[in-house]
Amino acid sequence: MGDYDRRTEDVGNVQLLEHVNLTVPDQGLAALFYVTGLGFTRDPYIDFGTFNMWVNAGEQQFHLPKAKAQIFRGHIAIVLPDLDDLKKRFKFIAKPMADTLFAWEERDDYIAVTCPWGNQIRAYGAGKFSNMDLGIPYIDMQVPPDTTPGIARFYEQVMGCSVVYEEAKVRVQMGYNQELIFSETDEAIADYDGHHIAVYVSNFSGPHKYLAERQLISEESDQHQYRFQYIVDPQTGTILTELEHEVRSMSHAMRGRPLVNRNPAVNFFTYKKGNERFSTA
Repeated sequence: MGDYDRRTEDVGNVQLLEHVNLTVPDQGLAALFYVTGLGFTRDPYIDFGTFNMWVNAGEQQFHLPKAKAQIFRGHIAIVLPDLDDLKKRFKFIAKPMADTLFAWEERDDYIAVTCPWGNQIRAYGAGKFSNMDLGIPYIDMQVPPDTTPGIARFYEQVMGCSVVYEEAKVRVQMGYNQELIFSETDEAIADYDGHHIAVYVSNFSGPHKYLAERQLISEESDQHQYRFQYIVDPQTGTILTELEHEVRSMSHAMRGRPLVNRNPAVNFFTYKKGNERFSTA
């Protein structure tokens, strides 16, 4: 018999944090940043127009509809196959990005990036996170002081997630290789502007019942999807923060849809036949 901690393999109710939705005012600039710069792949099948853009990042996506820029209150982590290649791409897009908020700086184990409209992104190289060579391993959201204990209770008791509570921080497990992190801050937090995340859950009706009884459902989308915006403390009912969740069932038509991911190192000068598609390290 092996001496294994089987609990480390447990997955909570949320099976996947599938996308982050941030509206952008300029689709061309968004493509330059997310596709040419970061090296992700525009989804070739859905919303391939000038009013929305789905950008594939491993098993996750950024959804970028055209509207006033939304700013995530915190930072979004991404994993890329090669940070040296990323720096080369950033130098390539620097000139057309000159009149935007785009910036980047090397840190100890990641590159701190500011998108053209001010969103904060941390780019890590493959190998930093287990089970992910390309994708979104976590998002880290700022919340007011003394709210993380209640947030932890919400995700444990309402959403059925595994959580790790640290001082002024709570880490919510999303599937087998992602986290939704809430970090307390004394600094002023901008008003919520409507950005959202999408998650797939195995227990679809349980959270819905709790939320519906308290009039916390923000959208009854269809049979396979609903949304909620307010995160509340189950002990008191107090609203702690806002982040709209697009909650999808395991029978949702989009679940498990194969996402096309290109090899960002391939261009006209480096092309080799059969090397276009991304493959894990």
